[in-house]
Amino acid sequence: MKLKPIEFTAIIQQNGAMNAAFVEFPFSTEELFHKKGQVKIKALFDDKIEYRGSLTKMKSDCHILGLTQEIRKKLGKTFGDEVSVSLIEDKEERVVEIADDIDIVFKENPEAKALFDAMSYTHRKEYIRWIEEARKPETRENRKIKMVQMILDGKKGI
Repeated sequence: MKLKPIEFTAIIQQNGAMNAAFVEFPFSTEELFHKKGQVKIKALFDDKIEYRGSLTKMKSDCHILGLTQEIRKKLGKTFGDEVSVSLIEDKEERVVEIADDIDIVFKENPEAKALFDAMSYTHRKEYIRWIEEARKPETRENRKIKMVQMILDGKKGI
């Protein structure tokens, strides 16, 4: 059964003074998804930019959906601009792809791997993205070592 997407148009809002943006979700998550808390979703912005994220409540009357800087750049939009949103509930398991060289580091550090596996999808994704964004091979190597230390020190994310 294919889920019918929920579609709406919203104004991109700025989160306080931060370079962080969100749109308000104008419907009841309780009625649509039978959930009051966070709802994992797959969204499509302006019919072209795909995003996996969550509808969350942040001291707000309604749920909100964040728009990363990267998404805003791809859309060519900023605070105050209108964006069309089409979303469905994301029931797929969220898996973080781990490159072979990172996997080797985890095999050598099983305790770090166990702690990493216990982290939220978002934190795991942050660590892996941080390593993969390294431009130089030596930076990548240094980040892998640093990641293991950070995980063993109990640091949840970057």
